[in-house]
Amino acid sequence: MKPMKYTMSLAVAVALAAAVNASATDSAASSPFLGVLTTATSAELPAKAASLVAKADAKEMKQTTIAVVKAAVGLNPAAAPVIVGSIAQSSPAMAATAAATAVTLVPNQAAVIARAAAAAAPTKAGAIVEALCRVLPTQYQSIANAVAEVVPGAGKEILTAIAMAVPALKDAVNQTLVSYDGKVSSVNTMVAQIAQTDTTAPSLPQGPTVGTPVVQLPAPVLLTPSSGNPVPTGGHNYATP
Repeated sequence: MKPMKYTMSLAVAVALAAAVNASATDSAASSPFLGVLTTATSAELPAKAASLVAKADAKEMKQTTIAVVKAAVGLNPAAAPVIVGSIAQSSPAMAATAAATAVTLVPNQAAVIARAAAAAAPTKAGAIVEALCRVLPTQYQSIANAVAEVVPGAGKEILTAIAMAVPALKDAVNQTLVSYDGKVSSVNTMVAQIAQTDTTAPSLPQGPTVGTPVVQLPAPVLLTPSSGNPVPTGGHNYATP
């Protein structure tokens, strides 16, 4: 009886060990760069992430960028803009991919991430706007304005990127460009104009119309000072016999 119990206990222990090893292997496979990035300090993390992307093979650079950003931002979410900026600076072609990956993890930092990516890779301003607007289409205004702040000469690219990422806004963008003869003087102003014609936002249900209540007042009755008798509203008709 005892040998049987010992054999069963040993089998359970081996099974548990195998499960733990499989889990560790899966974790390492899903985030192959996590081990390397974990050894970096908070100050070293952005540069380390950028270095991993820059060293990647050209065919695997996009997937590497996605994996590195996920791992790095997962370790330090507050550093997402700096991480993206470092990657964009060393590998401009990956600026849009890095920014889009980061905002899926920290969407509340979308505008700051957009600004950091565009400042580091200004020639990719349009691609950055398009990539971020595809992830967060309702934030197109803040994303466009953030990029325009650091790359003011990319106005037309920014508006075109919005139209590409959010098809529902294509007509509004084109109409706005036409009204300005194709010249983009202020992205902020033009995006605000596009927002006014934005029909993508759901309309709020309208409640019943409430007007001013009508109160019927009784006809006034006048009293003569001497007699106290009521006098018709129009006064006495003394001409009537």
